[in-house]
Amino acid sequence: MNEIDDSLAMSRRTIRSYEGYADRYARIRKGPDQREQAALRRVASMAGPGGRILEIGSGPGYGADFLETLGVEVRRTDAAQRFLDLQAARGRPGDRLDVITDPLGGPYDAVVAQYVLFHVPRDAIDGVLAKIARAVRPGGAFLVSMREGEGETSGDYHEVCWRRDDFAARLETAGLTVLWEDSSAGSGEVIWNTFLARRAA
Repeated sequence: MNEIDDSLAMSRRTIRSYEGYADRYARIRKGPDQREQAALRRVASMAGPGGRILEIGSGPGYGADFLETLGVEVRRTDAAQRFLDLQAARGRPGDRLDVITDPLGGPYDAVVAQYVLFHVPRDAIDGVLAKIARAVRPGGAFLVSMREGEGETSGDYHEVCWRRDDFAARLETAGLTVLWEDSSAGSGEVIWNTFLARRAA
């Protein structure tokens, strides 16, 4: 297989794994914590009242729930159908979307991708970030959280670690200027770097 085929195969294996894990994930994952809420408030402020936000990888939808309390409109999406089924069961419909292969639509006032793009294979990330930049209106915002470190693992869940400065450089190359950054510790001593970026006006 070539690199594109390899990336798609790894991505699809990750999606299949989440299909089987979605119910448990929804039970153990609570709503956004205070740090996550602060980041979501920043992106909602940039989107503006009534702003339209694309959320990539909504999962059980708790982040989208919080965003909607801030007066923005959220297009909920996920590549795993089971997550969408769980959201729909509580009256929160969303769309099936694979960020690697599917068009994103837009333009949006902001795009949010928390704890999801670290599953994108390293050789596919530049194309994904360029696609996201095109989906954001000029002056619009992009919020993303990535796992700190080096290397990538392949298995049921493909995971890629990025050094903070390296990923910030990728954002800049895609035409997204970093305005704000934060780092926090997750479970298992994992460090997550969160970036809020803006597309040039």
